[in-house]
Amino acid sequence: MQAFTTLHGLVCPLDRANVDTDAIIPKQFLKSIKRSGFGPNLFDEWRYLDHGEPGMDNSVRPLNPDFVLNLPRYRGAQVLLARENFGCGSSREHAPWALEDYGFRAVIAPSFADIFFNNCYKNGLLPIVLPAETVDRLFAESQAGEGYRLTVDLAAQTVTTPSGESFGFDITAHRKHCLLNGLDEIGLTLAHADKIRAFEDQRRAAQPWLFS
Repeated sequence: MQAFTTLHGLVCPLDRANVDTDAIIPKQFLKSIKRSGFGPNLFDEWRYLDHGEPGMDNSVRPLNPDFVLNLPRYRGAQVLLARENFGCGSSREHAPWALEDYGFRAVIAPSFADIFFNNCYKNGLLPIVLPAETVDRLFAESQAGEGYRLTVDLAAQTVTTPSGESFGFDITAHRKHCLLNGLDEIGLTLAHADKIRAFEDQRRAAQPWLFS
């Protein structure tokens, strides 16, 4: 998992509430469990004018010119600004996979659906909860002019605007440690590989018949 330390990223404002995981990555793309390759189909039904299916050449599909992700000014965005209850719906882990594969490293919203919120941390995506009035301000500023960037400092737990104003956000010590060090659940386990091997060696010596 890619570590998250400090991000100075272009902001893309998605001004919709209750965005569910089927909108983030539609159900027909859930056949793959590779964790990669989902970026081109992020928000597929809003992003394209035709119906998407796995294996299609997305480079020749007609784009929806009114969808925010298709506007040239937001190309390369790494921070997604969203409204309340982002990531509601089903518990598919493909949703954070698609967001990260597209290039987003952080999502800022007033609230998130619980399962999506937890899945983000497991996949190196930082979900940041800020008060609704603060999110309103960030929407207004990001839509006012091109090139609006925010600096996200995970160690300091702050989001800083171009004017220098900072907003703090909460994160548990465990989740912060995992993101700063790029550790998913497998990585956390492998951090204790020496102890695991020592236990297995001891068990093999004490109960050899289990390994015959």
